[in-house]
Amino acid sequence: MTEVTEVTEEAAEEKAEQAAGGVRRLWWAAGSAVVLALLFAGAATVASARGDGDGDGQHAASAVQAPASGSADAGFARDMAVHHQQAVEMSFLVRDRTDDEDVRRLAYDIANTQANQRGMLLGWLDLWELPKAAAGQEPMAWMAAGQHAGHDMAGMPGMDGGYEAHDGSLMPGMATRTELGQLRGASGRKAGILYLQLMTDHHKGGIDMARGCADLCTVKVEKRLARGMVEGQESELQAMAGMLATRGAAPRPEKVS
Repeated sequence: MTEVTEVTEEAAEEKAEQAAGGVRRLWWAAGSAVVLALLFAGAATVASARGDGDGDGQHAASAVQAPASGSADAGFARDMAVHHQQAVEMSFLVRDRTDDEDVRRLAYDIANTQANQRGMLLGWLDLWELPKAAAGQEPMAWMAAGQHAGHDMAGMPGMDGGYEAHDGSLMPGMATRTELGQLRGASGRKAGILYLQLMTDHHKGGIDMARGCADLCTVKVEKRLARGMVEGQESELQAMAGMLATRGAAPRPEKVS
Protein backbone atom coordinates (compact mmCIF):
# COMPACT_ATOMS: atom_id res chain seq x y z
CA MET A 1 0.00 0.00 0.00
CA THR A 2 2.84 2.36 0.87
CA GLU A 3 4.55 1.62 -2.43
CA VAL A 4 1.40 2.50 -4.35
CA THR A 5 1.08 5.77 -2.45
CA GLU A 6 4.70 6.70 -3.22
CA VAL A 7 4.25 5.96 -6.91
CA THR A 8 1.09 8.07 -6.97
CA GLU A 9 2.84 10.97 -5.26
CA GLU A 10 5.73 10.76 -7.70
CA ALA A 11 3.32 10.81 -10.62
CA ALA A 12 1.53 13.84 -9.17
CA GLU A 13 4.81 15.68 -8.69
CA GLU A 14 5.83 14.88 -12.24
CA LYS A 15 2.55 16.24 -13.63
CA ALA A 16 2.89 19.42 -11.59
CA GLU A 17 6.40 19.96 -12.90
CA GLN A 18 5.22 19.39 -16.46
CA ALA A 19 2.45 21.96 -16.04
CA ALA A 20 4.84 24.56 -14.65
CA GLY A 21 7.38 23.85 -17.35
CA GLY A 22 4.74 24.19 -20.04
CA VAL A 23 4.56 27.95 -19.53
CA ARG A 24 8.34 28.29 -19.60
CA ARG A 25 8.55 26.22 -22.75
CA LEU A 26 5.81 28.11 -24.62
CA TRP A 27 8.10 30.42 -26.52
CA TRP A 28 10.68 27.71 -27.12
CA ALA A 29 7.94 25.51 -28.55
CA ALA A 30 6.99 28.44 -30.76
CA GLY A 31 10.61 28.55 -31.90
CA SER A 32 10.43 24.89 -32.81
CA ALA A 33 7.24 25.55 -34.76
CA VAL A 34 9.04 28.26 -36.70
CA VAL A 35 11.87 25.88 -37.54
CA LEU A 36 9.39 23.25 -38.68
CA ALA A 37 7.69 25.88 -40.82
CA LEU A 38 10.95 26.40 -42.65
CA LEU A 39 11.11 22.69 -43.42
CA PHE A 40 7.51 22.03 -44.35
CA ALA A 41 6.68 25.23 -46.20
CA GLY A 42 9.32 24.62 -48.83
CA ALA A 43 8.13 21.07 -49.42
CA ALA A 44 4.48 22.05 -49.43
CA THR A 45 5.00 24.69 -52.12
CA VAL A 46 7.15 22.67 -54.50
CA ALA A 47 4.29 21.82 -56.83
CA SER A 48 2.77 25.30 -56.79
CA ALA A 49 6.06 26.99 -57.73
CA ARG A 50 6.04 25.15 -61.03
CA GLY A 51 3.15 27.28 -62.24
CA ASP A 52 0.25 29.37 -61.07
CA GLY A 53 -1.56 26.50 -59.35
CA ASP A 54 -4.45 26.53 -61.80
CA GLY A 55 -5.53 23.66 -64.01
CA ASP A 56 -3.74 20.40 -64.37
CA GLY A 57 -0.61 20.30 -62.20
CA GLN A 58 1.32 17.99 -64.50
CA HIS A 59 0.63 20.22 -67.51
CA ALA A 60 1.72 23.31 -65.56
CA ALA A 61 4.92 21.58 -64.46
CA SER A 62 5.91 20.78 -68.02
CA ALA A 63 4.83 24.18 -69.41
CA VAL A 64 6.69 26.45 -66.98
CA GLN A 65 10.45 26.80 -67.22
CA ALA A 66 12.49 27.41 -64.09
CA PRO A 67 13.72 31.02 -63.86
CA ALA A 68 17.37 31.82 -64.50
CA SER A 69 19.78 32.42 -61.63
CA GLY A 70 20.01 36.11 -62.46
CA SER A 71 16.25 36.61 -62.76
CA ALA A 72 14.09 38.77 -60.53
CA ASP A 73 12.36 35.60 -59.29
CA ALA A 74 15.60 34.07 -58.05
CA GLY A 75 17.03 37.36 -56.80
CA PHE A 76 13.94 38.19 -54.79
CA ALA A 77 13.81 34.69 -53.29
CA ARG A 78 17.44 34.96 -52.14
CA ASP A 79 17.29 38.52 -50.85
CA MET A 80 13.94 38.27 -49.11
CA ALA A 81 15.00 35.03 -47.42
CA VAL A 82 17.94 36.94 -45.89
CA HIS A 83 15.74 39.94 -45.05
CA HIS A 84 13.13 37.70 -43.38
CA GLN A 85 15.75 35.82 -41.39
CA GLN A 86 16.74 39.02 -39.61
CA ALA A 87 13.10 39.79 -38.76
CA VAL A 88 12.81 36.34 -37.20
CA GLU A 89 16.03 36.92 -35.26
CA MET A 90 14.86 40.28 -33.89
CA SER A 91 11.51 38.80 -32.90
CA PHE A 92 13.15 36.06 -30.85
CA LEU A 93 15.53 38.57 -29.29
CA VAL A 94 12.72 40.75 -27.96
CA ARG A 95 10.62 37.91 -26.56
CA ASP A 96 13.12 37.40 -23.70
CA ARG A 97 13.67 41.10 -23.09
CA THR A 98 10.21 42.45 -22.41
CA ASP A 99 7.10 41.45 -20.49
CA ASP A 100 4.91 43.58 -22.78
CA GLU A 101 2.44 40.97 -23.99
CA ASP A 102 1.31 43.04 -26.98
CA VAL A 103 4.89 43.33 -28.24
CA ARG A 104 5.56 39.66 -27.56
CA ARG A 105 2.38 38.67 -29.42
CA LEU A 106 3.34 40.79 -32.43
CA ALA A 107 6.86 39.37 -32.36
CA TYR A 108 5.48 35.83 -32.38
CA ASP A 109 3.20 36.60 -35.34
CA ILE A 110 6.05 38.18 -37.33
CA ALA A 111 8.47 35.34 -36.56
CA ASN A 112 5.95 32.68 -37.51
CA THR A 113 4.80 34.41 -40.72
CA GLN A 114 8.22 35.36 -42.00
CA ALA A 115 9.81 32.01 -41.17
CA ASN A 116 7.02 30.32 -43.12
CA GLN A 117 7.50 32.65 -46.09
CA ARG A 118 11.26 32.17 -45.92
CA GLY A 119 10.75 28.42 -46.13
CA MET A 120 8.68 28.91 -49.27
CA LEU A 121 11.33 31.10 -50.91
CA LEU A 122 14.15 28.68 -50.14
CA GLY A 123 11.98 25.76 -51.24
CA TRP A 124 11.48 27.39 -54.64
CA LEU A 125 15.22 27.89 -55.08
CA ASP A 126 15.70 24.18 -54.37
CA LEU A 127 12.97 23.32 -56.84
CA TRP A 128 14.55 25.51 -59.50
CA GLU A 129 17.94 23.93 -58.71
CA LEU A 130 19.44 27.36 -58.07
CA PRO A 131 21.98 28.32 -55.39
CA LYS A 132 20.71 30.09 -52.29
CA ALA A 133 23.60 32.53 -52.62
CA ALA A 134 24.76 33.77 -56.03
CA ALA A 135 28.52 34.28 -56.17
CA GLY A 136 29.49 37.73 -57.38
CA GLN A 137 25.91 39.03 -57.34
CA GLU A 138 25.26 41.99 -55.07
CA PRO A 139 22.04 42.21 -53.05
CA MET A 140 19.26 43.98 -54.96
CA ALA A 141 21.01 43.48 -58.32
CA TRP A 142 17.75 42.08 -59.68
CA MET A 143 16.03 45.37 -58.89
CA ALA A 144 18.66 47.39 -60.74
CA ALA A 145 18.34 45.05 -63.72
CA GLY A 146 14.59 45.64 -63.74
CA GLN A 147 15.09 49.39 -63.73
CA HIS A 148 17.55 49.16 -66.60
CA ALA A 149 14.97 47.10 -68.49
CA GLY A 150 12.55 50.02 -68.34
CA HIS A 151 10.58 49.26 -65.17
CA ASP A 152 9.82 52.23 -62.96
CA MET A 153 11.50 51.69 -59.60
CA ALA A 154 11.37 55.36 -58.62
CA GLY A 155 10.63 56.01 -54.97
CA MET A 156 11.99 52.67 -53.76
CA PRO A 157 14.95 53.34 -51.41
CA GLY A 158 18.12 51.59 -52.50
CA MET A 159 16.55 50.12 -55.60
CA ASP A 160 18.55 52.37 -57.91
CA GLY A 161 21.85 51.01 -56.60
CA GLY A 162 22.16 53.86 -54.12
CA TYR A 163 22.05 51.69 -50.98
CA GLU A 164 25.48 50.95 -49.56
CA ALA A 165 25.70 47.87 -47.33
CA HIS A 166 27.22 48.73 -43.96
CA ASP A 167 27.71 47.19 -40.53
CA GLY A 168 25.83 44.04 -41.49
CA SER A 169 22.88 45.88 -43.04
CA LEU A 170 22.85 44.37 -46.54
CA MET A 171 19.57 45.78 -47.85
CA PRO A 172 17.19 48.67 -47.16
CA GLY A 173 15.43 48.31 -43.82
CA MET A 174 17.82 45.79 -42.33
CA ALA A 175 19.17 46.58 -38.87
CA THR A 176 22.91 46.98 -38.42
CA ARG A 177 25.03 44.82 -36.13
CA THR A 178 25.23 47.79 -33.77
CA GLU A 179 21.45 48.08 -33.62
CA LEU A 180 21.05 44.35 -33.02
CA GLY A 181 23.55 44.69 -30.19
CA GLN A 182 21.46 47.50 -28.72
CA LEU A 183 18.37 45.29 -28.87
CA ARG A 184 20.24 42.46 -27.13
CA GLY A 185 21.30 44.85 -24.38
CA ALA A 186 17.88 46.45 -23.87
CA SER A 187 15.15 45.28 -21.54
CA GLY A 188 11.58 46.05 -20.53
CA ARG A 189 9.85 49.04 -22.11
CA LYS A 190 13.03 50.16 -23.86
CA ALA A 191 13.42 46.80 -25.60
CA GLY A 192 9.81 46.82 -26.76
CA ILE A 193 10.07 50.32 -28.22
CA LEU A 194 13.39 49.63 -29.94
CA TYR A 195 12.00 46.45 -31.46
CA LEU A 196 8.97 48.31 -32.83
CA GLN A 197 11.22 51.00 -34.32
CA LEU A 198 13.65 48.53 -35.88
CA MET A 199 10.82 46.40 -37.25
CA THR A 200 9.12 49.48 -38.70
CA ASP A 201 12.28 50.25 -40.68
CA HIS A 202 12.58 46.57 -41.59
CA HIS A 203 9.02 46.38 -42.92
CA LYS A 204 9.45 49.52 -45.02
CA GLY A 205 12.45 48.01 -46.76
CA GLY A 206 10.70 44.67 -47.16
CA ILE A 207 7.61 46.28 -48.67
CA ASP A 208 9.70 48.03 -51.32
CA MET A 209 11.39 44.75 -52.21
CA ALA A 210 8.07 42.91 -52.40
CA ARG A 211 6.62 45.60 -54.66
CA GLY A 212 9.63 45.12 -56.91
CA CYS A 213 8.91 41.41 -57.22
CA ALA A 214 5.22 42.03 -57.82
CA ASP A 215 6.30 44.12 -60.80
CA LEU A 216 9.30 42.14 -62.06
CA CYS A 217 8.86 38.49 -61.10
CA THR A 218 7.38 36.08 -63.67
CA VAL A 219 6.39 33.08 -61.52
CA LYS A 220 2.75 33.76 -60.69
CA VAL A 221 2.70 32.14 -57.26
CA GLU A 222 5.76 34.19 -56.25
CA LYS A 223 4.14 37.40 -57.46
CA ARG A 224 1.08 36.55 -55.36
CA LEU A 225 3.27 35.94 -52.33
CA ALA A 226 4.98 39.30 -52.87
CA ARG A 227 1.65 41.12 -53.07
CA GLY A 228 0.55 39.35 -49.89
CA MET A 229 3.73 40.51 -48.16
CA VAL A 230 2.97 44.11 -49.09
CA GLU A 231 -0.57 43.92 -47.72
CA GLY A 232 0.40 42.10 -44.54
CA GLN A 233 3.37 44.30 -43.68
CA GLU A 234 1.50 47.53 -44.43
CA SER A 235 -1.14 46.41 -41.94
CA GLU A 236 1.57 45.65 -39.36
CA LEU A 237 3.15 49.06 -39.98
CA GLN A 238 -0.10 50.73 -38.99
CA ALA A 239 -0.36 48.54 -35.90
CA MET A 240 3.23 49.31 -34.86
CA ALA A 241 2.71 53.05 -35.30
CA GLY A 242 -0.24 52.84 -32.89
CA MET A 243 1.73 50.72 -30.44
CA LEU A 244 4.61 53.21 -30.45
CA ALA A 245 2.23 56.12 -29.89
CA THR A 246 0.61 54.46 -26.87
CA ARG A 247 4.10 53.96 -25.42
CA GLY A 248 5.07 57.61 -25.88
CA ALA A 249 7.37 56.93 -28.81
CA ALA A 250 7.38 57.22 -32.59
CA PRO A 251 9.07 55.62 -35.60
CA ARG A 252 12.62 56.75 -36.20
CA PRO A 253 13.33 59.42 -38.83
CA GLU A 254 13.88 58.07 -42.33
CA LYS A 255 17.49 57.10 -42.93
CA VAL A 256 19.36 58.71 -45.78
CA SER A 257 21.13 55.91 -47.69
